[in-house]
Amino acid sequence: MRLLTLTLLLGSCCLSQAEAAQAEKTDLRLGFVKLTDMAPLAVALEQGYFEDEGLFVSVEAQANWKVLQDRVTDGQLDAAHMLAGQVVAASAGLGSQARLQTSLVLDLHGNACTLDKSIWQQVPQAQKSAIGQAQSAAVLQTALKSFAEQGKSMQFGTVFPYSSHNYELRYWLAAGGIHPGFYAPEQGDNSGQLQAQLLISVTPPPQMPATMEAGTLQGFCVGEPWNQQAVQKGLGVVLVTNEQLHGAMAEKVLGVTADWAKANPNTHIKLIKALLRAGYWLDQNNNANRVAAAKMISQPHYVGADVGILSRSMTGTFEFEQGKTSQQQDFNVFFRYHATYPFYADAIWYLTQMRRWGQIAKAQDDAWYLQQAQQVFQPEPYQQAAAELIAEGKLKTTDFVDFTATSLTRPGKASSFIDGKAFDPSQPNAYLQQFAIGQQSDAAPNTATAKN
Repeated sequence: MRLLTLTLLLGSCCLSQAEAAQAEKTDLRLGFVKLTDMAPLAVALEQGYFEDEGLFVSVEAQANWKVLQDRVTDGQLDAAHMLAGQVVAASAGLGSQARLQTSLVLDLHGNACTLDKSIWQQVPQAQKSAIGQAQSAAVLQTALKSFAEQGKSMQFGTVFPYSSHNYELRYWLAAGGIHPGFYAPEQGDNSGQLQAQLLISVTPPPQMPATMEAGTLQGFCVGEPWNQQAVQKGLGVVLVTNEQLHGAMAEKVLGVTADWAKANPNTHIKLIKALLRAGYWLDQNNNANRVAAAKMISQPHYVGADVGILSRSMTGTFEFEQGKTSQQQDFNVFFRYHATYPFYADAIWYLTQMRRWGQIAKAQDDAWYLQQAQQVFQPEPYQQAAAELIAEGKLKTTDFVDFTATSLTRPGKASSFIDGKAFDPSQPNAYLQQFAIGQQSDAAPNTATAKN
């Protein structure tokens, strides 16, 4: 059956070769935020993959995720390196009236939670995990009590209200028995700090280390290279990576508006083809090209960070504390494990977290979650792009997932959560019922502070 489907796709590709060669738009502007996982955009440009598709692309850094989203929405940018949760939220009508969608996941993993080094030094050695092992947020309990006795609150940073970082930080805190706070949009409270034991606020990624150094933040969850920069400067210690928190999950995606995708279907497929090749190059031969990629994105017009710092996460030699490294081969994943395919399960998980913390104000049935996922994650352009790459001999059938499979989840790299909770994307409400901390139904939120 899989062979038949790919044969039909390949036949369509070859029969419509003339049409496929005609992009509706060839001069494109793509946006990104300065993080290592913008690498596929840089690689596709520097390696000539965009040009191979007849596309003339400029890649432009944006100040923060809100600016990036606004510029995609109003058409100043054709597409962008976007947060998976950001695209899911916009499609569900949260924080934006624009309908965004994606047909390509740019990477898995790539984030971490970092704590102020001075606070970490106060944690008893007996409570600390080995370097490279996930550290429970429960180690923050003593510091939280100390801050409270002084009439203060601990402050942690995240990058955007609908970002993976926000949900990962909240998940980690709640798993350690710390309430991260609710959103209450129907009450006009979008701070996310209702009933919080620890306050979470938004800070642009490149500003995280400096904000910690100034004493404004005691911790943060962010992508690279900003955790490694904080470690190098002696400011912080990495306590957990998002791979350790939840395993394989869509991190960044190629975000476009639904209107743009409808108006530019051939251009869209060509963008996906170029970026698929870039992802493949980044993971090829067991990350053999990662040092070259780190040098590439160290340029000022890309990430503009020290190549040594960029290389740590990109090559998998991750520094958790000054002078203490651990091999994290899958800290950044750009292609393997079918990383690039838009699996519905990832979108559903983000929606459950939006409900858990109150951004989705009312309970929804299970069917709603799947409908929303199908609206935002659009696999058809991906499948067509893959078929064309196979026909052209640039990638192989075995490089791609079985498009005939009905599974909602990524095969071969299942999500594994730090608290041991099981996630079945076909039963999102049952999943939410497992948590002692977080909203579960139309009833009042469960505000327990015991470890969940």
